[in-house]
Amino acid sequence: MRAAVYRGPSNISLEKVPVPQISDGEILIRVHTCGVCGTDLKKIEYGLVPPPRIFGHEIAGTIVKTGPKVTRFKVGDRVTTHHHIPCRKCFYCENKLFSQCEFYRRTGTTAGFEPAGGGFAEYVRVMDWIVSEGTVAIPDDVSFEEASFLEPLNTCLKALETAELKPGEVVVIYGQGPVGLLMMQSALCEGARVVGLDFLESRLATARELGAEAALNPERDNVRETVAKFTDGRGADLAIVAAANPRAIEDAQVMVRRGGRVLLFAQTVPGEMIPVDASRICVEEKKLIGSYSASVELQEKAAHLVFTGKINVARLISHRFALELLPVGIHLAAHPSEHSLKVLIQP
Repeated sequence: MRAAVYRGPSNISLEKVPVPQISDGEILIRVHTCGVCGTDLKKIEYGLVPPPRIFGHEIAGTIVKTGPKVTRFKVGDRVTTHHHIPCRKCFYCENKLFSQCEFYRRTGTTAGFEPAGGGFAEYVRVMDWIVSEGTVAIPDDVSFEEASFLEPLNTCLKALETAELKPGEVVVIYGQGPVGLLMMQSALCEGARVVGLDFLESRLATARELGAEAALNPERDNVRETVAKFTDGRGADLAIVAAANPRAIEDAQVMVRRGGRVLLFAQTVPGEMIPVDASRICVEEKKLIGSYSASVELQEKAAHLVFTGKINVARLISHRFALELLPVGIHLAAHPSEHSLKVLIQP
């Protein structure tokens, strides 16, 4: 089969590799759509993991083979998968810190080499524990493209849960790219009032279209004045940094009220240092927190929001590329234009 193989920093090679073999409790999926995720972009650009690997974990496709012990699914079923599932038994799972579970860190979908997702290939093997708990059937009236958003939406829902978002709170979201717009819609579903920030006018227009109370360009608009009007001068209850920009983190610490929260969502490169005014955390009792990856307990909620259309994921799709053009898609996702949002790969 064809696969896009990571061979080193910023090096993706289209190659022929064996179709994965499956065992008794596993399934083989013919990939229809795989979203390009920001974490994969960073791994590829910075060489954060050793090659070779086949990335891509926002997978939706059709089952073409099942192991003899598989009873939940059959050949021909349309499904989407998560690639991590926790053990549910360890200290971290007992405290609902699922992404810190050692078993969770084992990637359960692969197209070959060290498991790394595998969606940037024609076929992907889904291991038994993902078949049991991380594979979701796609309703007939939902497209593969829409279904591929379940995992990234889950990460946004988990972030809002971690931030303890309450109805009526004012949230400022830095970055209105695909993830920021998912986060914005998720916050609206929780009853929040959202201010979206971005430098690209097309993304601000999309944010307004999808329900943001305000969508502002920090280089042009007076964001603090707008937020002050929404909060009787206090400042935002919560700021979410969904952009890999250290300046946004610094600004967010000022944007939130005393006792407010700043949640980091896009800071995933090890060793990255950020500016922190410690007095804001100590004297003003502001909280600086983080959220990473998905929660197994939010799978059904994410599926419901996508499958019912309560969150409009189709509006976020801007580009579809064949597997051969994955390097083009990666470059576009990493260097967005006025006309780009979510990039999908369709092998």
